[in-house]
Amino acid sequence: MIVARRFVIAGRVQGVGFRVFTEAAAAREGVHGFVRNLPDGRVEAVVEGDQEAVDRVEMKIRRGPAGARIESVEVEPAAPTYRATGFSIR
Repeated sequence: MIVARRFVIAGRVQGVGFRVFTEAAAAREGVHGFVRNLPDGRVEAVVEGDQEAVDRVEMKIRRGPAGARIESVEVEPAAPTYRATGFSIR
């Protein structure tokens, strides 16, 4: 089953390689979407793919790279696009 989720991650998540970490996790799992810094210091990621793969990416996002400090992760369902767009850093 294809699902999509939007994540907004707060804490020390900018300047610590969070976007590259997320892109690598997404590539390993074969999911699509994007990750980007938000002006308020948080990071947004939209991930779409097989439900189990999206679950594994979510677990990695909740852990983050070594230099990150995750304070909160907001998760909301998104409408799948069903387009194979790859995963990008914006």
